[in-house]
Amino acid sequence: MIRLITVATNQQGLYDITSRVNELVSTSGLQSGLCTLFIQHTSASLIIQESYDPSAKADLESWLNRLVPELDPLYSHTLEGDDDMPAHIKSTLTATSLAVPFMDQRLALGTWQGVYLWEHRHAGGRRNLVVHLGA
Repeated sequence: MIRLITVATNQQGLYDITSRVNELVSTSGLQSGLCTLFIQHTSASLIIQESYDPSAKADLESWLNRLVPELDPLYSHTLEGDDDMPAHIKSTLTATSLAVPFMDQRLALGTWQGVYLWEHRHAGGRRNLVVHLGA
């Protein structure tokens, strides 16, 4: 089973999509299997991360922005703005796909884990995710 999820982002940051993915899993009719997520963009990514304390998300965002700064004189790809090339680098350093098992019609995540879309552009946009559920 393949479905598409669209996530509207309006700024850089982590967007929790766990409940949306769990909803697809719970209505799929499958009891257990593998959920594969793929983002159809080169300036956003997917991660599994801490879902309890919001400071973990803020720290991750700060750390990645320090690791991949804007306005680096090495960048030649600046046609779409100062945040475009850094966004491509950030998506390369993180992940564009995830595989998460599910059991009893729920993602088999740990107690404090969540699935996040990580928007790397300042203005964000509509991000498409392909979700494949298989037994």
